[in-house]
Amino acid sequence: MTKLALLVVFCQSGLCTKLMTFIGDHATLLLNQLCYEPEFGILVLGITNDTKDPSVDTFRMVTLHMLKQFGVPMEGLELKIESRGAPPLGGGEVFLRVPNISSTLKAANWVDEGMVKKIRGVSFSTRVSPQIENRIIYAARGIFNRFIPDVHIFTDHRSGSAGGRSAGYGVSVVAETTTGCLISADATISYPSIEEMNEESESSELTSPEDLGVQVASMLLEEVAQGGVVDSTHQGLLFILCALSPPDVSKVRVGQLTPYAIETLRNIQDFLDVKFIIKPDPNSNTVTLKCVGAGVKNLARKTL
Repeated sequence: MTKLALLVVFCQSGLCTKLMTFIGDHATLLLNQLCYEPEFGILVLGITNDTKDPSVDTFRMVTLHMLKQFGVPMEGLELKIESRGAPPLGGGEVFLRVPNISSTLKAANWVDEGMVKKIRGVSFSTRVSPQIENRIIYAARGIFNRFIPDVHIFTDHRSGSAGGRSAGYGVSVVAETTTGCLISADATISYPSIEEMNEESESSELTSPEDLGVQVASMLLEEVAQGGVVDSTHQGLLFILCALSPPDVSKVRVGQLTPYAIETLRNIQDFLDVKFIIKPDPNSNTVTLKCVGAGVKNLARKTL
Protein backbone atom coordinates (compact mmCIF):
# COMPACT_ATOMS: atom_id res chain seq x y z
CA MET A 1 0.00 0.00 0.00
CA THR A 2 1.45 3.37 -1.05
CA LYS A 3 1.85 5.84 1.78
CA LEU A 4 1.03 9.51 1.37
CA ALA A 5 2.33 12.36 3.51
CA LEU A 6 -0.56 14.81 3.79
CA LEU A 7 -0.41 18.45 4.84
CA VAL A 8 -3.58 20.50 5.34
CA VAL A 9 -3.36 24.29 5.19
CA PHE A 10 -6.26 26.59 5.96
CA CYS A 11 -5.99 30.04 4.43
CA GLN A 12 -8.52 32.19 6.26
CA SER A 13 -9.94 35.03 4.18
CA GLY A 14 -8.90 38.48 5.29
CA LEU A 15 -5.73 37.18 6.98
CA CYS A 16 -3.81 36.00 3.94
CA THR A 17 -3.69 36.76 0.26
CA LYS A 18 -4.21 33.47 -1.49
CA LEU A 19 -3.70 29.76 -1.11
CA MET A 20 -1.58 29.45 -4.26
CA THR A 21 1.01 31.79 -2.74
CA PHE A 22 1.87 28.91 -0.42
CA ILE A 23 2.03 26.06 -2.91
CA GLY A 24 3.09 28.20 -5.88
CA ASP A 25 6.07 29.94 -4.28
CA HIS A 26 8.24 26.85 -4.18
CA ALA A 27 7.33 25.55 -0.70
CA THR A 28 5.83 22.33 -2.04
CA LEU A 29 8.96 21.28 -3.89
CA LEU A 30 11.16 21.97 -0.87
CA LEU A 31 8.86 20.06 1.48
CA ASN A 32 8.68 17.19 -0.98
CA GLN A 33 12.45 16.88 -1.17
CA LEU A 34 12.57 16.47 2.61
CA CYS A 35 9.69 14.00 2.69
CA TYR A 36 10.33 10.31 3.32
CA GLU A 37 7.04 8.96 1.98
CA PRO A 38 6.75 8.06 -1.74
CA GLU A 39 4.16 10.80 -2.30
CA PHE A 40 3.45 14.19 -0.78
CA GLY A 41 -0.07 15.65 -0.65
CA ILE A 42 -1.31 19.05 0.37
CA LEU A 43 -4.92 20.13 0.84
CA VAL A 44 -5.34 23.91 0.83
CA LEU A 45 -8.50 25.82 1.67
CA GLY A 46 -9.02 29.47 0.80
CA ILE A 47 -8.82 31.74 -2.25
CA THR A 48 -7.92 30.12 -5.58
CA ASN A 49 -8.14 33.09 -7.96
CA ASP A 50 -7.42 36.74 -7.24
CA THR A 51 -5.66 39.80 -8.68
CA LYS A 52 -2.44 39.51 -6.66
CA ASP A 53 -0.95 36.11 -7.50
CA PRO A 54 -0.94 33.51 -10.29
CA SER A 55 -4.16 31.52 -10.34
CA VAL A 56 -4.64 27.87 -9.50
CA ASP A 57 -5.14 27.27 -13.25
CA THR A 58 -1.74 28.76 -14.06
CA PHE A 59 -0.19 26.57 -11.38
CA ARG A 60 -1.82 23.49 -12.92
CA MET A 61 -1.13 24.30 -16.58
CA VAL A 62 2.35 25.84 -16.28
CA THR A 63 4.10 25.63 -12.91
CA LEU A 64 3.83 21.86 -12.49
CA HIS A 65 5.10 21.26 -16.02
CA MET A 66 8.27 23.26 -15.28
CA LEU A 67 9.39 20.51 -12.93
CA LYS A 68 9.91 17.99 -15.73
CA GLN A 69 12.69 20.18 -17.13
CA PHE A 70 14.61 19.33 -13.95
CA GLY A 71 13.95 15.60 -13.91
CA VAL A 72 10.78 15.44 -11.83
CA PRO A 73 8.51 12.72 -13.32
CA MET A 74 5.07 13.89 -14.41
CA GLU A 75 3.57 10.58 -13.35
CA GLY A 76 1.88 11.12 -10.02
CA LEU A 77 1.66 14.90 -10.34
CA GLU A 78 -1.97 15.77 -9.71
CA LEU A 79 -3.89 18.95 -8.96
CA LYS A 80 -7.62 18.77 -8.31
CA ILE A 81 -9.77 21.88 -7.99
CA GLU A 82 -12.57 20.63 -5.78
CA SER A 83 -14.07 24.11 -5.43
CA ARG A 84 -13.08 27.63 -6.42
CA GLY A 85 -12.78 30.56 -4.06
CA ALA A 86 -12.78 34.21 -5.12
CA PRO A 87 -12.00 37.15 -2.80
CA PRO A 88 -12.92 38.29 -0.29
CA LEU A 89 -14.46 35.22 1.40
CA GLY A 90 -12.70 32.44 -0.51
CA GLY A 91 -14.17 29.01 0.05
CA GLY A 92 -11.94 27.20 -2.45
CA GLU A 93 -10.46 23.75 -1.98
CA VAL A 94 -7.49 22.39 -3.90
CA PHE A 95 -5.65 19.08 -3.51
CA LEU A 96 -2.09 18.75 -4.82
CA ARG A 97 -0.20 15.45 -5.04
CA VAL A 98 3.53 15.44 -5.85
CA PRO A 99 5.70 12.32 -6.25
CA ASN A 100 8.77 12.07 -4.05
CA ILE A 101 12.09 12.98 -5.62
CA SER A 102 14.28 9.92 -5.11
CA SER A 103 17.59 11.74 -4.76
CA THR A 104 18.09 15.04 -6.53
CA LEU A 105 17.01 17.21 -9.42
CA LYS A 106 18.96 17.38 -12.66
CA ALA A 107 20.69 20.37 -14.22
CA ALA A 108 18.91 22.03 -17.14
CA ASN A 109 20.05 23.60 -20.38
CA TRP A 110 16.91 25.55 -21.30
CA VAL A 111 17.51 28.49 -23.61
CA ASP A 112 15.35 28.02 -26.72
CA GLU A 113 11.76 29.21 -26.32
CA GLY A 114 10.78 28.37 -29.92
CA MET A 115 7.72 29.77 -31.67
CA VAL A 116 4.16 29.84 -30.36
CA LYS A 117 2.12 27.02 -31.92
CA LYS A 118 -1.11 27.09 -29.89
CA ILE A 119 -2.92 28.86 -27.08
CA ARG A 120 -4.99 27.16 -24.41
CA GLY A 121 -6.83 28.51 -21.42
CA VAL A 122 -9.62 28.30 -18.86
CA SER A 123 -12.31 30.88 -18.17
CA PHE A 124 -14.10 30.50 -14.85
CA SER A 125 -17.03 32.05 -13.04
CA THR A 126 -18.38 31.58 -9.52
CA ARG A 127 -21.86 32.55 -8.37
CA VAL A 128 -22.51 34.66 -11.49
CA SER A 129 -24.07 34.00 -14.88
CA PRO A 130 -22.14 31.37 -16.90
CA GLN A 131 -22.62 33.56 -19.97
CA ILE A 132 -19.84 35.79 -18.64
CA GLU A 133 -17.28 33.13 -19.55
CA ASN A 134 -18.35 33.10 -23.20
CA ARG A 135 -18.05 36.89 -23.35
CA ILE A 136 -14.49 36.71 -21.99
CA ILE A 137 -13.51 34.01 -24.48
CA TYR A 138 -15.03 35.83 -27.45
CA ALA A 139 -13.08 39.01 -26.64
CA ALA A 140 -9.79 37.14 -26.05
CA ARG A 141 -10.10 35.15 -29.27
CA GLY A 142 -10.67 38.38 -31.14
CA ILE A 143 -7.09 39.33 -30.23
CA PHE A 144 -5.41 35.92 -30.50
CA ASN A 145 -6.89 34.92 -33.86
CA ARG A 146 -5.14 37.84 -35.52
CA PHE A 147 -1.88 35.96 -34.95
CA ILE A 148 -2.68 32.25 -34.55
CA PRO A 149 -5.71 30.08 -35.41
CA ASP A 150 -5.18 27.29 -32.85
CA VAL A 151 -6.89 28.86 -29.82
CA HIS A 152 -9.07 26.94 -27.36
CA ILE A 153 -10.25 28.42 -24.07
CA PHE A 154 -12.46 26.16 -21.97
CA THR A 155 -15.14 27.17 -19.49
CA ASP A 156 -15.48 26.21 -15.83
CA HIS A 157 -18.65 27.52 -14.20
CA ARG A 158 -19.05 26.80 -10.49
CA SER A 159 -22.17 27.26 -8.41
CA GLY A 160 -23.27 26.21 -4.94
CA SER A 161 -20.55 24.92 -2.65
CA ALA A 162 -18.22 24.33 -5.62
CA GLY A 163 -18.35 28.07 -6.34
CA GLY A 164 -16.97 29.10 -2.97
CA ARG A 165 -18.34 31.93 -0.88
CA SER A 166 -17.82 34.95 -3.16
CA ALA A 167 -18.82 35.89 -6.69
CA GLY A 168 -16.18 36.43 -9.36
CA TYR A 169 -14.90 35.58 -12.81
CA GLY A 170 -11.59 35.41 -14.63
CA VAL A 171 -9.45 33.70 -17.23
CA SER A 172 -6.02 32.03 -17.47
CA VAL A 173 -4.31 31.61 -20.85
CA VAL A 174 -1.15 29.74 -21.84
CA ALA A 175 0.91 29.93 -25.03
CA GLU A 176 2.70 26.66 -25.85
CA THR A 177 5.75 26.87 -28.11
CA THR A 178 7.38 24.45 -30.54
CA THR A 179 10.04 23.61 -27.93
CA GLY A 180 7.56 22.91 -25.13
CA CYS A 181 7.81 26.21 -23.27
CA LEU A 182 4.65 27.48 -21.56
CA ILE A 183 4.04 31.22 -21.24
CA SER A 184 1.07 32.30 -19.12
CA ALA A 185 -1.09 35.26 -18.13
CA ASP A 186 -4.24 35.48 -16.03
CA ALA A 187 -6.60 37.94 -14.36
CA THR A 188 -9.55 37.76 -11.98
CA ILE A 189 -12.44 40.07 -11.14
CA SER A 190 -14.19 39.66 -7.79
CA TYR A 191 -17.12 41.44 -6.19
CA PRO A 192 -16.20 43.36 -3.01
CA SER A 193 -17.83 42.61 0.30
CA ILE A 194 -20.39 44.96 1.87
CA GLU A 195 -17.75 46.21 4.32
CA GLU A 196 -15.32 47.01 1.50
CA MET A 197 -18.05 48.79 -0.45
CA ASN A 198 -18.89 50.92 2.59
CA GLU A 199 -15.23 51.82 3.14
CA GLU A 200 -14.80 53.08 -0.42
CA SER A 201 -15.69 56.72 -0.84
CA GLU A 202 -16.28 56.29 -4.54
CA SER A 203 -17.90 53.24 -6.06
CA SER A 204 -15.58 51.64 -8.61
CA GLU A 205 -17.04 49.78 -11.54
CA LEU A 206 -15.96 46.21 -12.19
CA THR A 207 -14.06 45.41 -15.37
CA SER A 208 -16.47 44.03 -17.95
CA PRO A 209 -15.93 40.48 -19.28
CA GLU A 210 -15.08 41.89 -22.72
CA ASP A 211 -12.45 44.24 -21.33
CA LEU A 212 -11.04 41.43 -19.20
CA GLY A 213 -10.65 39.18 -22.23
CA VAL A 214 -8.81 41.88 -24.18
CA GLN A 215 -6.65 42.68 -21.13
CA VAL A 216 -5.50 39.10 -20.58
CA ALA A 217 -4.86 38.51 -24.28
CA SER A 218 -2.71 41.64 -24.40
CA MET A 219 -0.84 40.55 -21.28
CA LEU A 220 0.00 37.18 -22.84
CA LEU A 221 1.22 38.77 -26.07
CA GLU A 222 3.48 41.06 -24.04
CA GLU A 223 4.92 38.08 -22.15
CA VAL A 224 5.64 36.27 -25.43
CA ALA A 225 7.25 39.38 -26.91
CA GLN A 226 9.66 39.65 -23.96
CA GLY A 227 11.22 36.30 -24.88
CA GLY A 228 12.62 33.65 -22.60
CA VAL A 229 11.62 30.10 -21.70
CA VAL A 230 9.25 31.18 -18.89
CA ASP A 231 7.01 34.16 -18.26
CA SER A 232 7.87 36.87 -15.74
CA THR A 233 5.82 35.21 -12.99
CA HIS A 234 7.91 32.02 -13.05
CA GLN A 235 11.40 33.53 -13.18
CA GLY A 236 11.96 33.15 -9.44
CA LEU A 237 10.94 29.48 -9.38
CA LEU A 238 13.17 28.79 -12.39
CA PHE A 239 16.21 30.21 -10.59
CA ILE A 240 15.48 28.23 -7.41
CA LEU A 241 15.23 24.97 -9.36
CA CYS A 242 18.58 25.72 -11.01
CA ALA A 243 20.15 26.43 -7.62
CA LEU A 244 18.80 23.17 -6.12
CA SER A 245 20.18 21.08 -8.99
CA PRO A 246 23.34 18.93 -8.76
CA PRO A 247 26.78 20.62 -8.88
CA ASP A 248 26.60 20.86 -12.65
CA VAL A 249 26.03 23.85 -14.92
CA SER A 250 22.43 24.96 -15.51
CA LYS A 251 21.79 27.49 -18.24
CA VAL A 252 18.46 29.28 -18.80
CA ARG A 253 17.21 32.29 -20.71
CA VAL A 254 14.49 34.70 -19.59
CA GLY A 255 13.06 38.07 -20.56
CA GLN A 256 13.63 41.26 -18.60
CA LEU A 257 14.31 40.41 -14.96
CA THR A 258 11.50 41.33 -12.58
CA PRO A 259 12.15 42.87 -9.13
CA TYR A 260 10.96 39.64 -7.54
CA ALA A 261 13.39 37.60 -9.66
CA ILE A 262 16.28 39.87 -8.68
CA GLU A 263 15.41 39.50 -5.00
CA THR A 264 15.23 35.72 -5.47
CA LEU A 265 18.74 35.70 -6.93
CA ARG A 266 19.99 37.57 -3.85
CA ASN A 267 18.26 35.15 -1.49
CA ILE A 268 19.72 32.16 -3.36
CA GLN A 269 23.21 33.57 -2.91
CA ASP A 270 22.61 34.21 0.81
CA PHE A 271 21.03 30.86 1.67
CA LEU A 272 22.53 28.41 -0.84
CA ASP A 273 25.77 30.24 -1.72
CA VAL A 274 24.96 29.84 -5.42
CA LYS A 275 25.95 32.68 -7.73
CA PHE A 276 24.55 33.19 -11.22
CA ILE A 277 26.49 34.51 -14.19
CA ILE A 278 24.16 36.99 -15.90
CA LYS A 279 24.67 37.86 -19.56
CA PRO A 280 22.21 40.24 -21.27
CA ASP A 281 21.57 39.82 -24.99
CA PRO A 282 20.97 43.26 -26.55
CA ASN A 283 19.78 41.74 -29.82
CA SER A 284 16.82 39.88 -28.29
CA ASN A 285 16.48 41.92 -25.07
CA THR A 286 16.69 38.67 -23.10
CA VAL A 287 19.01 37.57 -20.31
CA THR A 288 20.98 34.32 -20.12
CA LEU A 289 21.84 33.01 -16.65
CA LYS A 290 24.23 30.21 -15.69
CA CYS A 291 25.02 28.66 -12.32
CA VAL A 292 26.46 25.57 -10.69
CA GLY A 293 23.80 23.98 -8.49
CA ALA A 294 24.13 23.43 -4.75
CA GLY A 295 23.38 19.72 -5.10
CA VAL A 296 20.50 19.61 -2.60
CA LYS A 297 19.54 15.97 -1.97
CA ASN A 298 16.60 14.25 -0.35
CA LEU A 299 18.40 12.85 2.69
CA ALA A 300 15.17 11.32 4.01
CA ARG A 301 15.13 8.75 1.20
CA LYS A 302 17.39 5.71 1.55
CA THR A 303 19.43 4.81 -1.49
CA LEU A 304 20.81 1.36 -2.22
